[in-house]
Amino acid sequence: MTRIQPPAKPEGGLQLEPHQVLLRPLVTEKGVHRAARNNQYAFEVHRMATKLDVKHAVESLFDVEVTKVRTQTRKGKSRRFKFRIGRTGDWKKAIVSLNEEHRIDFF
Repeated sequence: MTRIQPPAKPEGGLQLEPHQVLLRPLVTEKGVHRAARNNQYAFEVHRMATKLDVKHAVESLFDVEVTKVRTQTRKGKSRRFKFRIGRTGDWKKAIVSLNEEHRIDFF
């Protein structure tokens, strides 16, 4: 299986390592259902990461073949702390579809 090297970023662009792109896996009830039925896995990713960055990071860290990457920018929620109103930060979510013969085991 040949690996495609990630393209070089232009001058001044942000070059992220694979372990910097994927921040954590999102293990939820819906995500476990998605993994079992559709072979799709969700990750919280760096906000500046592109779909190509996510694809190369998953392929290099988990040694699997990625077929599709979908990303979402999630807005932060309002939170109250004593008498003040605050806000949680925005974050980026990636849903990664794998080839049929590949799996990722988080447990």
